[in-house]
Amino acid sequence: MTSPVLTVGFDLDMTLIDSRPGIRATYLALAERTGTYIDADLVVTRLGPPPETELAHWYPAEQVAAVADVYRSLYPEHGVTGATALPGAREAIAAVQAAGGRAIVVTAKHQPNAKLQVEYLRLAPDAVIGDLWAERKAEALREHGARVYVGDHVGDVRGAHAAGALSVAVPTGPIGAEELRTAGADIVLADLTEFPAWLSAHLGD
Repeated sequence: MTSPVLTVGFDLDMTLIDSRPGIRATYLALAERTGTYIDADLVVTRLGPPPETELAHWYPAEQVAAVADVYRSLYPEHGVTGATALPGAREAIAAVQAAGGRAIVVTAKHQPNAKLQVEYLRLAPDAVIGDLWAERKAEALREHGARVYVGDHVGDVRGAHAAGALSVAVPTGPIGAEELRTAGADIVLADLTEFPAWLSAHLGD
């Protein structure tokens, strides 16, 4: 499909938003609903993959898919209002748009929940694509012609590279800067407050 000169993809959880309080609350609600103990404080230290990956630590394999559906159904009530925009998130999206480009969110979060989250925080990206993790994020990045993908996880680095996009990483999630570099991130910023200046330099302004 035809794409504008510049499209930048952003991961959502722990890249644009601090979703830990809401995710923690949702896992606690899930534990109460199912009668299964979940260490929600541990869960929020390893965000990134879809919930099936985490739920496999707490439920038998044959229950994981069904419990993941319950988790996703609980998120709108328990998760959305607990999240906050990370420093620089709105400015990063605005910088792309001010440069005449499109800013898209590509996330492993369930797409309806991702849209609810983005709308609640008024982040105003041009598109939200969910239910894609690691290399599968390349599907949306290629479809939208993204040249840059910004994320906080090694899975985001892999997704960017699979799409032939530049990997820009921020250590605002569970993965440190050195590990992101080792994973192959092309650029590592301290956080998104550094993104507008980096983008300007990248575009040669």
